[in-house]
Amino acid sequence: SPEEAAKSFHVADDLVFEQVLAEPIVAQPVFLTFDERGRMWVVQYRQYPHPAGLKMVSRDNFWRAVYDKVPPPPPNHFKGADKITIHEDTDGDGTFDKHKTFLDGLNIATSVAFGRGGVFVLNPPYLLFYADKNRDDVPDGDPQVLLSGFGLEDTHSVANSLRWGPDGWLYGCQGSTVTGNILVYGAAGKALNEKSIYSQGQNIWRYHPEKRIYEVFSEGGGNAFGLEIDSAGRIFSGHNGGNTRGFHYMQGAYLQKGFDKHGPLSNPYAFGYFPQMPHPDVDRFTHNFVLCEHGALGWRYINKLIGVEPLQGRLVLSEITPDGSTFRTRDLGHPVTSDDKWFRPVDIKLGPDGALYVCDWYDRQVNHYRNHEGQMDASNGRIYRLRSKGAEWSPAKHPDLANQSNSFLSTFFVLPNRSLREQARRILSERGTPPLRDGLIEAIGMPIKRILDGEPPRDSGFTMRQVFEAQLALESLWLLYRTEGMTDGLAAAGFASPASEVRAWTIRLLGDERRVSPAGLKNLTDLAAIESNLEVRAQLACTAKRLPAAQSMPIVRNLLAHDRDAADPRQPLLLWWAIEDKCATDRDAVLGLFADRELWRAPIVQQHLLSRLMRRFAATGKRDDLLTCAKLFVLSPGADQTAQLTRGFEEAYQGRPMAGLPEELLSAMERAGGESVLLGARRGKPAAVAQALALIADPKADASRRLQLIQVLGETKQASAVPALLTVARDAKQADLRKAALGALQAYDSPDIAGEILTQLASYPNDVRAAAFGLLASRANWALALLQAVDAGRMDKGAVPNDLVRRIRGLESPRSREGGLSSPPGGDAAIVALITKLWPNIRQATSAELEKEIARLAEVINLTTGSPYAGKKLFMENCGVCHKLFTKGGEIGPDLTVYQRGDLPNLLLNIVNPNAEIREGYESFLVETKDGRSLTGFRADQDAQVVVLRTPDGQTVPLPRAEIASMEPAGASLMPEGLLANLSDQQVRDLFAYLRSTQPLNDGN
Repeated sequence: SPEEAAKSFHVADDLVFEQVLAEPIVAQPVFLTFDERGRMWVVQYRQYPHPAGLKMVSRDNFWRAVYDKVPPPPPNHFKGADKITIHEDTDGDGTFDKHKTFLDGLNIATSVAFGRGGVFVLNPPYLLFYADKNRDDVPDGDPQVLLSGFGLEDTHSVANSLRWGPDGWLYGCQGSTVTGNILVYGAAGKALNEKSIYSQGQNIWRYHPEKRIYEVFSEGGGNAFGLEIDSAGRIFSGHNGGNTRGFHYMQGAYLQKGFDKHGPLSNPYAFGYFPQMPHPDVDRFTHNFVLCEHGALGWRYINKLIGVEPLQGRLVLSEITPDGSTFRTRDLGHPVTSDDKWFRPVDIKLGPDGALYVCDWYDRQVNHYRNHEGQMDASNGRIYRLRSKGAEWSPAKHPDLANQSNSFLSTFFVLPNRSLREQARRILSERGTPPLRDGLIEAIGMPIKRILDGEPPRDSGFTMRQVFEAQLALESLWLLYRTEGMTDGLAAAGFASPASEVRAWTIRLLGDERRVSPAGLKNLTDLAAIESNLEVRAQLACTAKRLPAAQSMPIVRNLLAHDRDAADPRQPLLLWWAIEDKCATDRDAVLGLFADRELWRAPIVQQHLLSRLMRRFAATGKRDDLLTCAKLFVLSPGADQTAQLTRGFEEAYQGRPMAGLPEELLSAMERAGGESVLLGARRGKPAAVAQALALIADPKADASRRLQLIQVLGETKQASAVPALLTVARDAKQADLRKAALGALQAYDSPDIAGEILTQLASYPNDVRAAAFGLLASRANWALALLQAVDAGRMDKGAVPNDLVRRIRGLESPRSREGGLSSPPGGDAAIVALITKLWPNIRQATSAELEKEIARLAEVINLTTGSPYAGKKLFMENCGVCHKLFTKGGEIGPDLTVYQRGDLPNLLLNIVNPNAEIREGYESFLVETKDGRSLTGFRADQDAQVVVLRTPDGQTVPLPRAEIASMEPAGASLMPEGLLANLSDQQVRDLFAYLRSTQPLNDGN
């Protein structure tokens, strides 16, 4: 019972932990906060774990579900059991004696925030606004949808922890096992962005109510269910994971994720991420925490972290100390533990009285493990207060701050309680009256004026007065920005401030507009050169990423001159991300930055940037980017710098074909001293070719290096390579090596090749066999040999795919009729005759037949659930050769990760009838070469000299234009018809369960 549970705690001697609410008043409390009247608002998560009104289509071992539909928003929503309640201490005696319900019947609601004349409610998949202008705690009408698209895959990971940032944006978390496809809505209820903003799990996001802007503030982090913003505006979250107390987020940064489980970072060129705050080993997990900056609990708790540990049923106390531009933590003890195994603290917040308030889920489980479902008790829940013991804490009736004057609210900025400062700042910013600035400065007095005017503090040493003055300056900056915007006068005062937090926030607020005035740019650039505070320099790097290249690069250039920052755990990556952001859109600006060869010797550049920069441009494989690589080699001032560039280049091509490298790049690498065996073989140097042949034949050599050399030999057509390539195709243990060898052999018109491949064909695994078929279909005489083997019974006709037969039939071409090099006498006629004999009924299905099949498959899929794990295996066997999903698979067709895979009718249409709609950029071409090859594929890249073709068997084939006899649109998709024909109904359900998954599955699970 609540009474018994209240006696189960062991509490630090100087603290009191007391129960203030319990069931039946509250149940499953997941979030609490306080309004301007001092009232506690509680979100009761009673609908958890399953959303009402939805049917689960599939679910994986990480509890990620796929549902049959998206629930509509209120008032037409599927009514659930969630509710938002208000609890008030009417007489100031510390007891909440008045209770009311603001909203009931919600369906997966996680948090609330107040302001703008109403209440913001985060109710995934929606962010809603309920107007309540008369403040009677009754919504004025139906809610307005502000955002939609927050994922519901896992209801203990959904978007959560709504709260105001000091900049006037609403901030929130998104956990690890959900995704988002966010639409932003205007005042009229119409979506403002035609295409949703894809948001992978694990991030901090923000939304500006007036500007109607949504953005990911920082990507990555843990399974965040809790958001803390300290007095300096820094952002933190707890983490459902081990060995940490949580994450520290920076604007535009990339943080660690559970990559295998939750997928990669959205930027493939991030080339790094920030880990969690360093911490000695701990039990998992710190679900949520607060930073105690106010002193109401006692001096020993000031600037300490107090977090909740639901699985262990206790509160933890940790110190948090600077670690360069970030922080590290260390545990100091557990101020509250319990003998009651059902104590599950899930939220902790600072109250207006200075005490900490804790939501207790109170249940045997705090999550919905599959084998624990049905064992949760949704009727329980408690709220506790953690306060100091003795005179340090005394309850008092809270005034309604909304009825107080500007001058009175301005005095709150001197209070140590951050909760009260935030409330006062929000109310003042919403009033926005013209005389506010003068009244604010006058009310605060001379200390803040002196800080804003840039006068150094008079006292020597670190005094409490200076701390208060710095905080006053920061609060004033935030408020004046929210009421007036970033004026030139405010920016000048902020830049001149001796308080580093004020300078950092002046930079950040300027950069939020994504462009600055000439005066602002000069201030930023000058400050980047002389700034002594590392945290300020870090914000300069974050802001540089947001600005246009012409404004960004001068700031970056000056920041790179701070040699000591090379050892910081974050600043080098922040600078890299600022540069990388411009690589695709402003390569000339990036090259202009590195035109200064002295810069190349700067420690940050040499140790952290050069290899990443080369890797970034080389990774795309596009000719323009490869020519940029050549320019970097030309700019390199010395051997050490060239070595870093070469390292980056080889990292980019690890396991990838070095196809179509421009001669300009090869020459520049050679002149700079960056050529390796790989590149020497690419240039046909005899010694390098001999070494390459020895390496590819050596089973003990590095497999990725062998793969690259095989691909180079396929491009350079060294006749001596054929025996070695045939040996690899026959004997290599790695399928990738065998496929690469088969692809390389396409370039060699040797009569021995087809015979050798046909001898081995039956023993090849499926994916290798597909590459062998691609090889045989690339030349008419080889294709004829295949058909003759089938006709003679040496090859099983059923093993030859129908789409391959159609490709071979297409070998009758102008080239062959004109006596192409690889066409045997009468070859085309013989091919047609054998196809007619062996496959007399081969044809493409009619549109009516395809529509009927789509309808049948839709019924099959909707009949019952499928297993995404079995589906993943089927995907890799049937689709993964061409398509990538969650980083796994080929790159022949579009990457399906960001495709709207929840749209079953469209998904079926594209699979069953692939020719119905061919995505731009994936149109296939028929290419005839002068040396007798016939190739089909989409054009992966091209310029005036080279066309790079991506073939159906996954090969990347560079074709010099001088060697192309003809190139014509194929008029059909590379994707074969009948892809699902050989699957059982359950296999179809399994495949679509995986296709409609929202995040990756671990192999073996």
